[in-house]
This record gives sequence, C-alpha cells and structure tokens, in this order.
Amino acid sequence: MMGNKKKLALMVFAALLILGSGLFVFLQRQGYFSKERLIVGSLSAFEKMAKLLPIGNDTKKEIETVNNLVQEVTKKDNVKRRYLLLLQNNMELRPGGGFLGQYAVITVENGVASSHFVEDANLLDQRISAKITPPYPFQRMMGLKKWKFRDSNFSPDFPTNVEKAKYFFRLAGGNSNFDGVIAVNATVLNDILAITGPITVGGIEYNSQNGFLKLEEQVEKVYIYNTDLDTQNRKWVMKKLADAVMAKLMKLNNIPKIADLVLEELRNKDIMINFTDSDLQKSVEQVHWDGRVSQDWGGDYLMVVDANMGALKSDYYIKREIFYEVDLTGEKPTAYLKINYTHTATHGDWRTSDYHSYLRVYAPKGANLLENKMVSYPIVKDELEKTSLGFICHVLIARGTPAEIRYELPESVRENYKLLVQKQSGVGDVPIHIKVKTRDGEVAHDGILKKDLKLEFN
Repeated sequence: MMGNKKKLALMVFAALLILGSGLFVFLQRQGYFSKERLIVGSLSAFEKMAKLLPIGNDTKKEIETVNNLVQEVTKKDNVKRRYLLLLQNNMELRPGGGFLGQYAVITVENGVASSHFVEDANLLDQRISAKITPPYPFQRMMGLKKWKFRDSNFSPDFPTNVEKAKYFFRLAGGNSNFDGVIAVNATVLNDILAITGPITVGGIEYNSQNGFLKLEEQVEKVYIYNTDLDTQNRKWVMKKLADAVMAKLMKLNNIPKIADLVLEELRNKDIMINFTDSDLQKSVEQVHWDGRVSQDWGGDYLMVVDANMGALKSDYYIKREIFYEVDLTGEKPTAYLKINYTHTATHGDWRTSDYHSYLRVYAPKGANLLENKMVSYPIVKDELEKTSLGFICHVLIARGTPAEIRYELPESVRENYKLLVQKQSGVGDVPIHIKVKTRDGEVAHDGILKKDLKLEFN
C-alpha cells in the first residue's frame, strides 16, 4: 500500500465501500476529507483468490463486480468522472433509505479525486425557486408546501430517486450530468467499528453498538442545548475519529474481512449504486446493488415501506415484525399482512417523539383492499407496476401498533405460487413470518429480512 499523500485521494468506491459510508456521512458534513492514498491492488488480488475459494457463484460474482467497479473508477485515462453522493441518515427513515441531509460531488481523474464539494442539502434547497408540489404525505403530515432535494428520495425505487435528485440539482442551478450516483446510509459506521474494535476519542468510547449514537450526540445534541457554542468546534471530534478509524483499518491487513463488510452493505441496501454508463449499470443490476423495485416479477410480491414524517430520529427506537399469510384455497386468493411496530423509547427527547409514518404496502398489480386496522383510510395507486396501498400509521412512545390489512390478490398468483419480498433501504433487520395455505396443506417460512427474499413453494 502506498504511503500518505498531500493530495486528496478519495476514490469513490475504495473510500466509500472500504472505509464505510456511515463515517463518510459525518466526515463530509463537517468538511473533513481523509488525505490517505488508497490503492485497489489488494482488492484485485482478493478477487483472483476468491475464484479458487469454496464460496457460492453469486458471491464470486459480487467480488468480481466490486473489483471491476473500483478498477473502472480508478483507471488512468485522463478522463474526469463526476459522482453524486447522497448521504442519508436512516435514523429518520425515508422510502429510499435515510433522510437526505447532506450530499457531496466528487470529480475523479486518473484514480484521484481531483476536486470535491460538500454541502448540507438545505443550502442547495435555498437555491431552488421553483414551486414543486410535494407528494401528499409531506403536505398532510408535515405541512410542506414545496418539494425539494432533501425530500427527493420518496420512492423505494433507487433509480427513480436518482432521477428526482438530479432534477432538483438542476433546479438549484447545478450540473446534473453525473457519471454515477451513490446513496449511503449512516449506520454503516457501527459496522466499521465492529471490524476495527472500540475507538476512544476525547474520553468517549465509540463501538459497534453505540458508535453512531455517540457521534450524533457530539455533533448534534450538545449544540441543540447550547446555542452559544461555535459549531465549528465539532470538527475536532470528526477529525480525531477519522484518523483513528483510518489507522486501525490500515493496520488490519485483512482484505477478506473488509470485503465481507463491503458485500454486506451492498446486499442489505445500505449502499446503492446507479451509473449513467449502461454496461456499468447492468453489472450492478446483475448483483442487485441497484436498489431497484422489481417490475418484472411474475408471482406474489410484498414490500413494506415506511416514511418517517415526524422529523426526528425516532427510527432508532422502532422495532418491526412482519406476518404475511396467503390463502390460495378460496374463490379468490387473499393476503393478510400484520406489521407489529414497537416504540422502545421510554420518553421523548431531542432525538425522538411518537412515531408518525406514511406506510406504503406494495402488492401485485390488481390487488384489492378488503380490510384495514390501526391505520388510516388508504390511498391506493398503481406505481412501479404494483398496487400501492398508502396509510398513515402512528406508534406512541413505549407502546406498540399492530397495523393490519387484508386484500385480494390477482388470480395469476395462484398457479405455481412464488413470492418476492423486497427490503426497504435503511430499515435494518426485520423478523418475518410467512404462511401459505394451499389445497394440499400449509407451508411456512420464518426468518430475518436482511435483504430481498425469494420463496417458491411446491
């Protein structure tokens, strides 16, 4: 590995995927960039070695794709490539991941970030004079009158959000001709600390259980309660922690462990990628890192999507559990869905209050709602080749809400039944229980929804 360089050397994929997106969210927010020079030769070597390892073909394909993307971004061909980084805080969940609080634009040439620009999303939004009507939930639940960049990720479909983010970027007077767009969720910081181990800065220990929360307290809470403090003083925490994390990662010399972290964050949609180049985009689609809502699935389908409309970071305290039961024995196939929400906070504070979500359930196109409990009257739409059922759902502090709906499924799902359950970006691990009743009996699946789940019942 090469030594330190004075020039900025953030390589889009090496830095984001290896050092971790969550830490990057906070570093960029405070205007700090690592000066470490990273090279990708070790990844290339690991990719070659992986072909000989006893691992599945899907994993080998993923490792090959990571290597190809890094090589593409870092190749020395004197071509400037611009990337938009959407930095999302998934403690305030939005359909496309976390709340879009900050963004960065990085220009990469010959494997080196030749220029960079980092800004809070609300500053970009101040430059938008156009009055774009926001989606109804923003109007109804938050009283917003204008739709802007920071709220652009209102779709569970990442390619849709990419185009919307570019649209608002243009409205703000920016050049939206990006070679790629990457969304990263902030909780990746905890996953990095699971690899490095606990790190102490300023007498405060940051570990895999509390890293994100502790850092949020240092850069948010202290300044909320004391407005006389100079917010520039926050930077020393960011710099110290960044230096410590970088130093530990450099000492690890454990490319397989770092590669595992990279793959896991891509699989669970805490990192999502979109390219303008069709070949590159096809490569990430093949390994399902594109954050796309499937529009060509021929069987039963389920996606549960929350949008935190309470403006606080309450999603840290919200636990979810999904129960999905399908009955194929009646005159029409029906589905029963229950989502158990539990608000684990004991009191409200600067971080949380009662939870207010705009909940959307995506079902096969043609689904017909029969019954709903503990949620509002629905807004039913056809979108993304699905039927979307939208509800307002509230969860009180230290209480739970069992949101229940029952609906008819299209007749087409009955024959050769199969099910695709897609996971929302940023939602974390969700226990899921599935039962399918047929004329031949009942089959079940219990597990944890970590990534998209495909089931076929014979």
